Amino acid sequence: MNSPIASEFLGGGAARPARDGEAIRLVQASVRYRVPHERIGTFKEYLILWLQRKVKHHTFWALKDVSLEVRQGEAFGLIGQNGAGKSTLLKLVARVLRPTSGRVWVKGRVAPLLEIGAGFHPELTGRENVYLNGAMLGFTRQEMDARFDHIVDFAELWDFIDAPLRAYSSGMWARLGFAVAIDAEPQILIVDEILSVGDEAFQRKSLARIQGFQEQGVTILLVSHNMGVIESLCQRAAWLDHGRLQAIGEAREVIRAYRQSQPG
Repeated sequence: MNSPIASEFLGGGAARPARDGEAIRLVQASVRYRVPHERIGTFKEYLILWLQRKVKHHTFWALKDVSLEVRQGEAFGLIGQNGAGKSTLLKLVARVLRPTSGRVWVKGRVAPLLEIGAGFHPELTGRENVYLNGAMLGFTRQEMDARFDHIVDFAELWDFIDAPLRAYSSGMWARLGFAVAIDAEPQILIVDEILSVGDEAFQRKSLARIQGFQEQGVTILLVSHNMGVIESLCQRAAWLDHGRLQAIGEAREVIRAYRQSQPG
């Protein structure tokens, strides 16, 4: 992949140097969105209202002043309810977003498993989509030739690989996207709720693959609502709520604090 080995994304705020042994560091990282008050159906409608100065927005902070560090080779979990800011934080680390303020520092080649199958085209065959998705991830044609058989083996889709993707079930689509994304040599693996991809057997195989990365010393940043997965895979975890960091520390203790905060 062509991701830089080390990078810093800056918003506002004071700089702070990263320490040795850290793969990821966030310092007072915040992400702000401006959301229209009214539901606007089309871009044309939005443009007309904007020209008439009738578009009113409210400010929404998806993340607010979040500071944390993930050590090289560590498996680190993110927990919290929907809308807590977990996926936004992952997108900062994956370099999909830049912070509104604060600093995000990443050291290592990143493989983001965020939206599985994003970029697939339904009218192209599975084979064509593998090469297309590989190119989007930064691989050359020759590199994808070398990876292709392993990808299709992992996805278990040889019988359908030359069929158009529109004929695939949603599970088959996700399995192929996962197989392409996971067939990399990352130093940092970002995983967002993808361990529910496919049937139970495929989920076990996917989990085993991630555990294999863990044994190789790959840094893993994992979001899941499955507390058992977080507790079994992660040494430490952070709990986010409405964009703010509530707790960070040993995974079992953070999970206990999160559960105690839930009603019922």
